[in-house]
Amino acid sequence: MGASLPPKEANLFKLIVKSYETKQYKKGLKAADAILKKFPEHGETLSMKGLTLNCMDRKTEAYELVRLGVKNDVKSHVCWHVYGLLYRSDREYREAIKCYRNALRIDPDNIEILRDLSLLQAQMRDLTGFVETRQQLLHLKPNHRMNWIGFAVAHHLNSNGAKAVEILEAFEGTLEDDYPPDNERCEHGEMLLYKISLLEESGFLDRSLEELHKKETKIVDKFTYKEQEVSLLVKLGRLEEGANIYKALLTINPDNYRYYEGLQKCFGLYSENGKYSSDEIDRLVALYKSLTQQYTLSSAVKRIPLDFLQGDKFREAAVNYIKPLLTKGVPSLFSDLSPLYNHPGKADILEQLILELEHSSRTTGRYPDSPRDIPVSLNSVQMFRYRVWSECMFIYYGLLFSQVLMRAGQRKSPPSTLLWTLFFLAQHYDRRGQYDVALSKIDEAIQHTPTVIDLYSVKSRILKHAGDLVAAASLADEARCMDLADRYINSESVKRMLQADQVALAEKTAFLFTKDGAQHNNLHDMQCMWYELASGESYFRQGDLGRALKKFLAVEKHYADITEDQFDFHSYCLRKMTLRAYVEMLKFQDRLHSHAYFHKAAAGAIRCYLKLYDSPLNSPAEEEDDTSKTPSQKKKMKKQRKAERAKKEAEEKNEESSASGISKSGKRHVKPVDPDPFGEKLLKTEDPLSEATKYLKLLQKNSPDSLETHLLSFEVNMRKHKILLAFQAVKQLLRLDTENPDSHRCLIKFFHKVGSMPAPVTDGEKLVWSVLEADSPSISQLQEKTLSEANKIFLGKHEDSLMHRVAVAEMLYTLEHTKKLEAVTLIEDSCNKVVPTSGALGPVLEWKLKDCIAVHKLLEKVLIDQDAASRWKVRCAEYFPYSTYFEGSCRSAVHNLLNNQDSKIPVNGSASHLEISQSANSFISNGKLEAFKNLTI
Repeated sequence: MGASLPPKEANLFKLIVKSYETKQYKKGLKAADAILKKFPEHGETLSMKGLTLNCMDRKTEAYELVRLGVKNDVKSHVCWHVYGLLYRSDREYREAIKCYRNALRIDPDNIEILRDLSLLQAQMRDLTGFVETRQQLLHLKPNHRMNWIGFAVAHHLNSNGAKAVEILEAFEGTLEDDYPPDNERCEHGEMLLYKISLLEESGFLDRSLEELHKKETKIVDKFTYKEQEVSLLVKLGRLEEGANIYKALLTINPDNYRYYEGLQKCFGLYSENGKYSSDEIDRLVALYKSLTQQYTLSSAVKRIPLDFLQGDKFREAAVNYIKPLLTKGVPSLFSDLSPLYNHPGKADILEQLILELEHSSRTTGRYPDSPRDIPVSLNSVQMFRYRVWSECMFIYYGLLFSQVLMRAGQRKSPPSTLLWTLFFLAQHYDRRGQYDVALSKIDEAIQHTPTVIDLYSVKSRILKHAGDLVAAASLADEARCMDLADRYINSESVKRMLQADQVALAEKTAFLFTKDGAQHNNLHDMQCMWYELASGESYFRQGDLGRALKKFLAVEKHYADITEDQFDFHSYCLRKMTLRAYVEMLKFQDRLHSHAYFHKAAAGAIRCYLKLYDSPLNSPAEEEDDTSKTPSQKKKMKKQRKAERAKKEAEEKNEESSASGISKSGKRHVKPVDPDPFGEKLLKTEDPLSEATKYLKLLQKNSPDSLETHLLSFEVNMRKHKILLAFQAVKQLLRLDTENPDSHRCLIKFFHKVGSMPAPVTDGEKLVWSVLEADSPSISQLQEKTLSEANKIFLGKHEDSLMHRVAVAEMLYTLEHTKKLEAVTLIEDSCNKVVPTSGALGPVLEWKLKDCIAVHKLLEKVLIDQDAASRWKVRCAEYFPYSTYFEGSCRSAVHNLLNNQDSKIPVNGSASHLEISQSANSFISNGKLEAFKNLTI
């Protein structure tokens, strides 16, 4: 390194390297210029100067200098190494690996280059190359612990756990008997636990347990030791020992659900689907009864039996679980019990139970069947003693004692008990779709105690489900104004505003909890994906495809950043010996794109590109109805848009120049400015379908069991005329859910399209047809049937389902346009049946709001029957009286309670206010609750 330079310049070269490592870029740049004055063609100095400039955000100059350095000294490993570092900084990992390999051809034993190469191989999952590089590092430096561990991890990632165990055992053989010292005990214990987990993963369970017991004294994390031990014992079938350890673990943490699950496995009482025989239920009841006596303060031991109990036993257990929580006032009680609504019959029992509690609290002020025969506030031992004493003394003190007990029995529950009972009932009826009852309950709760913020949040949620999105946003803002320092309530308010398509107001409300300055960048830097997804969906509903795409692609970029963030952990975790967490992190990264947020973002982007393909747009600003404007108006609007853009560009330039600065290290800090705030550049793509295909491939790879993935694949490939790929999507849909309306719709559409295609001419077309003819008989729905017959058979199977009838009607119209009237009649003859329940307060109808909205859009835009669409709208307005879409009679129920004028949102922690302009249909509160006017204390 710098060997071809004279001593003085060689020292300056070392100074460049040191300045780069200590981030003193100006100093390094000065030293590089001093060398280049005498030796302007020195390749290594040119490369190091380029690397320094790269750190100062002067990338163009950096690449030019580094390439010139490589050209001047192509046989220098330093030049190639620097070139690789430059590519690595720009996340061009494959190019960086090529540069590192070129450097290793020149200096094959350079440890720094080998280490950098191994990090990139781990990042890119080049596992074979990772093993080879780690082996070479171990060969060069066998006395370095990190090289042994890295070699073992490389074999583990390469699916060779047995070899990894051998390497770790060989490493242990190099250690002294008194190893580790006190300052390395934790790290060594982690390495031992990693080795034991490897043995377990490789199937050597006996050996793994033996090793665990042997190394017990050297493992510091005793809690993980116990968990690992019980896991091995259960897998080995030593259930009695496992049960004892699980009980010991429950003594430490009696609210850990995994421990109860493991204990059930030890007793042979665990079922994956949650179904048990009557004998198993009796044994489970006995088990949890004994556990309840041991762990009296545990909520899990009382909650778990509700999952397997049935009938009267379930009711009794639910009463004992619910009463204390209602008395205490736990807002999350309904969320805790909501999984029980998926169990047949339990929702009805809960409804009857809570209604009884409500009635008793309302009439008597206490729960029904309150214990009148013992005084309140005695523990179990005192109760037993009291009963014995009372039986002995009853003869002598009968009358007097009965009067005392009567007084004790008249003690009432706290007044808030009725409030939380109404709160639970409101959420219960919201879950069941009885929105009028839910709203009456929550209104009564608000009248009871108008200062509880959770009541307004729940009412907002109920109105959202009922279809009144504007009123829901208003209620959420009322809740926000009651506590300006609560970030969660602020976020919930923002979400409701976005659902109501009040995007501008939602942005300003979200900015209350961001730093001053570029709030958009703050939300992006915080990776606030729920906000970007909700904004994207809102823009998509409003037809602003540019901004919608921008939001969806921002989420995709977050996932790319998360993938890149793992890079720093490849060396850190090996150094700190957090090996089990490191391997889990890598496995998590491999399935990262299967996360729900990425799926939503990718699906949203694909829909935007499909819509852009179907109706190409210039930009959202230019998306105007040209037929409604005169030429003079068009010209005027064009000039206005041009002036607005020029003004915005000037403001952005001023902001950039004022925010620019140079730090002491020489790095320039420039405030990031969005060059395409409206997504206009994204709309100018030449091939929207190819862009959609990029995200479709990610969905097919990471979400293959999602219906939506294959529905989008069908839509994209049908537009691209990729017949075999579309057929593959149809087969996947039928594999996942044959009876789904969308699967049927795609099946009929596909074969109707194929049937209308001309006869094959080219060899490629003939090959496609031969594949279709070979695979078509495997589809049972079409065996020896026409498409119309298959459509009728599908209707016969699902006559009572609205969405199935709608799918059949749409396909009937697709197959024969002359049957439009028959298709409309088929939809209108659908009956909204009552869901069979034993609910006490009215029937629950089967149809869902979003399904009815989809049917209305189908009648209006696909079948193009405005009269039928109007009739459907009137009909659905009766079923959904709170829906703003169907203009129901009860929509915007809170309109009169809210201030319709321009509101001011108080800024958190200060007396200043933020002006917010509202649209005509926005109902946003100024934080002054009408309920407080008549409040007396």
